[in-house]
Parts: sequence; structure tokens; C-alpha cells
Amino acid sequence: MTKILDQSQIDFFNENGYLFPIKVISTEKTLIYRKKLEEYEYSKGNLISGNERHKSHLLFKWVNEIVHNNKILDIMEDILGPNILCWSSNFFIKEPNEDTFVSWHQDSEYWGLKPDDVVTAWFALSDANIKTGPMEVIPKSHKWKNINHNETFNKKNLLSRGQELDIDPSNHKTVAMPLNSGEISLHHVKLAHASKVNTTQDRRIGIAIRYTTPEVKQTKVTNIKDSALLVRGEDKYNNFIHEIPPKFDLDAEAIANHKIISEAHHKILMD
Repeated sequence: MTKILDQSQIDFFNENGYLFPIKVISTEKTLIYRKKLEEYEYSKGNLISGNERHKSHLLFKWVNEIVHNNKILDIMEDILGPNILCWSSNFFIKEPNEDTFVSWHQDSEYWGLKPDDVVTAWFALSDANIKTGPMEVIPKSHKWKNINHNETFNKKNLLSRGQELDIDPSNHKTVAMPLNSGEISLHHVKLAHASKVNTTQDRRIGIAIRYTTPEVKQTKVTNIKDSALLVRGEDKYNNFIHEIPPKFDLDAEAIANHKIISEAHHKILMD
């Protein structure tokens, strides 16, 4: 018996590689989370940046709360089963009038996780309507083999290498996934996706949370062991170093652990 999704939703995800929208957190609670982010940015005098945007659930207790949200985990259990790891969390923020975007790409090409039992829950911390440049996907592209990517290192591209699929997206049907704050979309690790520029006067703030199972392994490197946070069930495989969540926002131990883990994770991704 499923917990949140009905069988038709699960079948749709398996067939098409995506699913949206699903309300997981109230608008009021989501606004509190957004205020926590922006209060932190105000306190430091600049926007959240660099490694703070990566594996943020290991730095900020409130991000860890979102990662552990029971409704999100129930949805993940409906798709992945009862044993769940959070492999990463990343802020994807488009400021007004900045012309930042995300090119068409497949996450699986760079992550090295096998088998491909990996699902991203993209959580809208602010409204992500059509004008903000919400995520767009190519339905059923998770059934493709990994396609070659060109690495542009475009500074306006929110991806680390500015990587983009070596295809013409106009030859494919695409679907935009606008979200209201507090909603999530789901997409498979192999699904081709992208997003356009934010043309509104508000920030488009999202947190991409990548969930997987203990059976999955990191296959890109052998000299570095990958890490993940066990968020539900048990891990009988020990393919990942188990991460430790923060006791409170930016506690000293959390900052130290995050630095070590982020450096290792960066080496794996950039290999």
C-alpha cells in the first residue's frame, strides 16, 4: 500500500520520469523557511553562495528539516522503497535581472551513481511560476542512454561546468513544471531538464534534494568514498559514509564536517 502517491501517479512517474505539483509544506511554513535564509544572508551582508549552496542540509538545521519532511519521505518511499538516503541538497536561486539559467542536461552523466535509483525532489521556497523560469523537462528522456554533454563553463549557467546536452531541444516535446511555494516536483536522475531566465522582480528560490537507496554505489572514483545522510529506514550496504546533521544552524562541528564532505564531493563530481 502506498503512503501518498496513488498507483496512477507512480505509473506516470515511471513512464515519463517526472511528476508535479505536490504540496508538501504549507505556504506559511515555507515563508518562515525563506525568512531564515534571507535573515542569514542579511547577517553576513551578501547572498548565500559557493559551498554554502551545496549539501546545505549539513549546515542549516532548517534545511535538514525540509530534507526530513515526512510527507516528502513518504513520497520517496512510494517510489524508492523504505530505505532512503539523502545524497545531496542544493540551492538553485535565480535573482531578478541576473540572466542566470540552467542548460539542458542529465544529472546521471556527472554523478556516477549506479544503478539509477535516484530521484530529485525540487522544493519551491518561493513561487516558481512560468515567468520565473521554472524547471522544464523532456518527458521519457530518462529512458535514453546518457548523451554527450558540451562543457561551456558559462558564468550565467547555474551548473558547475555549464554542461549542456549535445541535442537540439526544439526537436523534442518539453514540459514546464511551475510550482507554488511549498510544492515539489520530482524528476528521475536521467531525465533531461533545464530552466530559463527569471524575468520577474522576485527571487526564484529552490532546493533540489537528491534521494537514493543504500543499494546504489558511487562508480566514478575508487579512491574517495562518497557520503550521504540516512533519512529513513536502514542501510545494510555501507556504500556511503553516513553524514551527521547539524545540531543547530552553522554549529562549529557541522561547519567542519561540511567542509570535508563538500571537498570530497566536489572532487567526485569534477572527476
